[in-house]
Amino acid sequence: KMLGRVLCTVLFLGAFPSPAAASQGHISVVLLGATGDLAKKYLWQGLFQLYIDQVSSGHSFTFHGAALAALEPGQRLMFDVLKKLSCPPDEAPNRCAVLKDQFLKLSQYHQLKTAENYSALNREIETLLRQEGLKEAGRIFYFSVPPFAYTEIARHINSSCRPPPGAWLRVVLEKPFGHDLQSAQHLAAELAGFFREEEMYRVDHYLGKQAVAHILPFRDQNRQFLDPIWNRHHVERVEIVLKETVDAKGRTSFYEQYGVIRDVLQNHLTEALLFLIMELPASVSRAQEVLQHKLQAFQSLWALERSSAVLGQYQAYARQVQEELQEAQGYVSTTPTFAGVLIRSDSLRWEGVPFLLTSGKALDERVGYARVLFKNRAYCTQSGTLRDAGHSQCKPKHIIFYFGHGALNTPAVLVSRNLFQPVMPKDSWKEAEARSDLHIFGQPLSDFYVYSPVIERDAYSVLISNIYHGRKDFFITTENLLASWAFWTPLLDSISRQPPRLYPGGVENQHLLDFEMVSGGLAFTLAEPAELLSPSRQMPSDFRAIQPKFRQSPLVSAWAEELISRLASDMEEAAVRSVARSGQFHLALSGGSSPVLLFQRLARHHYSFPWQHTHVWLVDERCVPLTDAESNFLSLHRHLLQSVRVPYFNIHPMPVHLRRRLCVEEDRGTELYAKDIVALVANASFDLVLLGVGTDGHTASLFPRSEHGLEGAPTVVLTESPVKPHQRMSLSLPLINRARQVFVLVLGKGKHDITTLLSRVGHEPRKWPISGVSPSSGQLVWYVDYEALLG
Repeated sequence: KMLGRVLCTVLFLGAFPSPAAASQGHISVVLLGATGDLAKKYLWQGLFQLYIDQVSSGHSFTFHGAALAALEPGQRLMFDVLKKLSCPPDEAPNRCAVLKDQFLKLSQYHQLKTAENYSALNREIETLLRQEGLKEAGRIFYFSVPPFAYTEIARHINSSCRPPPGAWLRVVLEKPFGHDLQSAQHLAAELAGFFREEEMYRVDHYLGKQAVAHILPFRDQNRQFLDPIWNRHHVERVEIVLKETVDAKGRTSFYEQYGVIRDVLQNHLTEALLFLIMELPASVSRAQEVLQHKLQAFQSLWALERSSAVLGQYQAYARQVQEELQEAQGYVSTTPTFAGVLIRSDSLRWEGVPFLLTSGKALDERVGYARVLFKNRAYCTQSGTLRDAGHSQCKPKHIIFYFGHGALNTPAVLVSRNLFQPVMPKDSWKEAEARSDLHIFGQPLSDFYVYSPVIERDAYSVLISNIYHGRKDFFITTENLLASWAFWTPLLDSISRQPPRLYPGGVENQHLLDFEMVSGGLAFTLAEPAELLSPSRQMPSDFRAIQPKFRQSPLVSAWAEELISRLASDMEEAAVRSVARSGQFHLALSGGSSPVLLFQRLARHHYSFPWQHTHVWLVDERCVPLTDAESNFLSLHRHLLQSVRVPYFNIHPMPVHLRRRLCVEEDRGTELYAKDIVALVANASFDLVLLGVGTDGHTASLFPRSEHGLEGAPTVVLTESPVKPHQRMSLSLPLINRARQVFVLVLGKGKHDITTLLSRVGHEPRKWPISGVSPSSGQLVWYVDYEALLG
């Protein structure tokens, strides 16, 4: 009757306030992976802290360590860890010794390997409770095991180890929760077959860090100060940083699979970002409200592109991978160990504000923080030495949530004195003593109001306490998880073959990893020194020499995202030249899916584009209402026109919908459009026409063996498509060929066959209309991505 003896001892010590308090029921805590690294470093200590905190709560506890090892060796390993547990500094030594002794007596080891092992554990818990006459309150299963083991363990718990009706079940899951969106969806679907959403607690231990956990309460308690300034008009930028001095040695097996973005940015730093930018719910303590506002914040974020990130890898990493994973001598890894990522939001509050997320291994210091830097419009005529140190409006203004380590070596919240004195809960945060020797971001600590926790708590102790109390707002729900992977997966896919910049590590990195915002993306500030390039770094095995010409015209080729970036820049250059020459720029744009990424790029990154002087025309249009989802104009409007300042009278949709009917010849829509072109465009010669290519060789809405538009006078024509909607309106081939410049954009593996064919055929527009594109006095340039060009 182990539990009974322990309860008597604790009651005798006065740990329980009264016998009545003992009626709340019994909690069984099962730690799977009880002898692993995470359990040794954090989890057992966190469970002991829970016991210390809750021994007077009226609940009784037993702690079950479990692993695959047999009983004797597993027991020995587990109790070696338990003997080293420590009490918090404020705990009296005598009481600490008793509590530790009781905790050890309440803890036992089990081998959990087979279905019978789980059934035996369930019988043991039930027998214990029956013997002691206790009611079961609930069970906690902490999965400190690799994710590939989750499904089998979940099946065993669900089938033979659930608590009885009336008692709760809480299942705690450690990251990684998948490798990308697809794997996360698969894992989530499997777990949903065994557990309800409210039973699952996905741990991101950064949500247990005191400074991170206090972001929402801080915003809530300081609404009066923050409401006027927590927006794009006042915030210059937001930085969320986690720097480490250690490298990945000993963990390269994990790191080769995940890399720094999956390991840190997709979870820890993203969660901190969401706490900073989400709209505040009415109550920050209601988990469901917090979740809904986080999901809304996700929806406001711009899609990440390859240019959104800069990547690095410390030099010794490749050698460590070779040694630990027995890779061949020439093995080249493209796994990033450093990343800086630029994130933007299109919400009214944050539009235009850059959010910079940065993390890396083998850097110059260990520190983590989220820093909100405010704009400063003040100009002070006094010299710096005469200004009031604490309150000068000319000093930088920040709010910093300091996760730990670094110069302060403690969690902290810092607010510039020239902003406001924050409201902080006195029971949990205290104002720190002034220290003249410390500087933060180049400023003395005296320039800030600085608050640190009254009692510093380990993140896992905080989270285990929240699991016990059933507080789900500190954990990642399935919806939250999938929203995060949906946001990050496209970037991860786009950089999967991108070689990262090599850096030596530590203080020797100097300025090598400094980066800056360029054209809406990020770029390293310094060129990569030649001596850092390892001679073993080879080009990808599928590399082929690419000729600078395609069908006797200039060819630009790159990965899709880089290609779109180059095309958008070339279009802007053409626009600027045209406006300088004639005061206006006539741009004819194709429909379909290919140019959507280009439209988005132009809308988000090209603020210098001379839209005020640009006329936007359509190359072709489907014969549907302009509000129809199939309309090329609607797509152009959604992805570009609504985001840029083109004068209303400079936008020229094709008149496919006249007199409440679509593309009827006698309505003369084609003649109207042709007359507009002749009236407004000098010599009916567009400055730039953007075309795509169909898998059958069509371009614009000119299809093989088309009866109209392939030859004859330059005009606008009605054509027939082999796919719905069949009726189309299109510029004719002779009209396209009058343009000063024609750019042809070809993207994706699906276009590889037609691209290969076009590289071999001559001028045969009746078979392949795109082959008839040959500007009479202008220039044709092909923009073809690697997948279309090389397959």
